[in-house]
Amino acid sequence: MAGMKRSNSFKGYSLLIICFMHCVAVRSQLTTDFYSKTCPSLLSIVRRQVQSAVKTEMRMAASLLRLHFHDCFVNGCDASVLLDGDNTTEKFALANLNSARGFEVVDAIKSAVENACSGVVSCADILAIAARDSVVLSGGPTWRVLLGRRDGLISNATLANDALPSPFEALDAIIQKYVNVGLNITDVVSLSGGHTIGLAKCATFSNRLFNFSGTGAPDTTLEASMLSDLQSFCPVNGDGNKTTVLDRNSTDLFDNHYFQNLLNGKGLLGSDQILYSSDLAISTTKSLVESYSSNSQLFFNDFANSMIKMGNISPLTGSNGQIRTNCRAVNS
Repeated sequence: MAGMKRSNSFKGYSLLIICFMHCVAVRSQLTTDFYSKTCPSLLSIVRRQVQSAVKTEMRMAASLLRLHFHDCFVNGCDASVLLDGDNTTEKFALANLNSARGFEVVDAIKSAVENACSGVVSCADILAIAARDSVVLSGGPTWRVLLGRRDGLISNATLANDALPSPFEALDAIIQKYVNVGLNITDVVSLSGGHTIGLAKCATFSNRLFNFSGTGAPDTTLEASMLSDLQSFCPVNGDGNKTTVLDRNSTDLFDNHYFQNLLNGKGLLGSDQILYSSDLAISTTKSLVESYSSNSQLFFNDFANSMIKMGNISPLTGSNGQIRTNCRAVNS
């Protein structure tokens, strides 16, 4: 019996080692110099295109960052969010429909890249680089983007609806969705800090303004003057597509002001404010919000690390997937 126990234990241990080595092998296939010989000008090409887009519309930085996030949480970072198609594709998921944007900018980047290095660079890698450049051009941190992803062949709205965090969800549900893709609580808080840039529609937070959770009253965690402003801007039965800034008083600058707002009850989305004000936050996210609010360098460091981790979610490498010629369509 003792021998059998040792044998079974060894088998389990061996299986664990094999799984670990497989995970390391997948991660190690992504490298910072993946295109150094096949497309040496890639980073400068993408940077010029993102710079041009952000100069035309500063909001585009947030849109490109969000595209990468919404791509990676669904089937991994495989550019599936870019695929056109019927209402079963990710573009028709609740979190993306009439909300995800920047597709034309990705098209322009892809065209410029193809002119220099035809059939070499994946759309998934373009998204990862464009997200980094969007943060940098907004005043945020930089990081060395790991590359070598290939593009996926399917796009599934149902999977996106299940995987993407919602502004209406409770903190435990949001944390679980991060855990599902291999991320942790630090990643939840640091990546939420991406809301330091960008806009949100009235429809994504109006539930907090008048009859929160069926109470007949506004969300009590929302600061009074901000509540009054938002009630005027987003009245009952008003236009749910109207937009306002996510980071009040720091619209386009990538900084730690978002976390300072949370301390003062000025988080716009319910999913923002619960990081500080919910009961569960006390034992999970609140201390990180406080740390980031007073230490921008800590936030920048953690955000960069979390972006690298997020970019490593289930990448297609080697002979899996393909290098799409058109980011919107699978190669024929």
